[in-house]
Amino acid sequence: MSLDTLSDVLRSVRLRGAVFFHISGHSDWAAEAPPAREIAPLLMPGVEHVVEYHAVTQGTCWAGIPGGPFAQLSAGDVVMFPHGDAHVVSSAPGLRGSSDLSWFGSARIEQLPLRVAYDGRNVQLETTPDSASDATIVCGFLGCDMQPFNPLIAALPRMLHLRANGEDAWIAQFTEQAAAESRAHRPGGEAMLARMSEMMFVDAVRRYADALPAQSAGWLAGLRDRFVGRSLALMHEQPAEDWTLDELGRRIGLSRSALHERFVQLVGIPPMQYLAQWRMQAAARLLLETRATVAAIALDVGYDSEAAFARAFKRLVGRPPAAWRRERSNQK
Repeated sequence: MSLDTLSDVLRSVRLRGAVFFHISGHSDWAAEAPPAREIAPLLMPGVEHVVEYHAVTQGTCWAGIPGGPFAQLSAGDVVMFPHGDAHVVSSAPGLRGSSDLSWFGSARIEQLPLRVAYDGRNVQLETTPDSASDATIVCGFLGCDMQPFNPLIAALPRMLHLRANGEDAWIAQFTEQAAAESRAHRPGGEAMLARMSEMMFVDAVRRYADALPAQSAGWLAGLRDRFVGRSLALMHEQPAEDWTLDELGRRIGLSRSALHERFVQLVGIPPMQYLAQWRMQAAARLLLETRATVAAIALDVGYDSEAAFARAFKRLVGRPPAAWRRERSNQK
């Protein structure tokens, strides 16, 4: 049975979403967000990495990275910043706003999502959405783990623009539902929006991967490749197997030298190095989500001895597995 490798990675890095802001913009307005690592501790404590996204529910606006790409957004469009870059959402390209979030201190977290009005350079917290604004946007965050190993984030661009076209009409429906839920504060609305945010991210990744040019490199390009994709699936499906380059090559129909060259060309690291890092990620998930002993987890991910596993884990993460588990558990 072939494993869905992308789904395996998404489960392992514990993708989780939330919606926190409902923004309205008037006149020549610009909302500038600092890097996600600066705001994430206020909204998603203990999360290692945050992807920010913005869904346009009404009007048009522009979004982009200062000094980098910009895109015009229409109602139903979504833009994501997978690497957590500082960015601007504004009424016109090139405008800059203030990234000072001191006003956030006066907000009550229990009243999320916050409703924020931008009118020129003025910012104020609202109690009701403004239907007369030039644009309204629902802003959210998707958290995920980066350690010990997350091959997906590095394979994504700094900005992803999802258009609400006919083939992906559910994106427009998401923005409408997000707007409705952020206004209504109905029981279960937060959980529903979180799951929808996660679905939207997965869809964005799939659409980006499907549109990659034939000669692209990277982890997502590796998934698409007939041989590298199968070798990745085998390692994800059976991480504890005593894989060798010869055995992987035999199973997928390539010589060891051809597999090594093709894998490095697409994924960027040799197959055995990838396997070692993926084993640590699989182990990290077991450390966080089960009560299994370190010795049992070591066996589950392909190590014959607890000591060898602990050394490998510490090399990659910087702490022994038991200490890392305690530290992460205390952050919850």
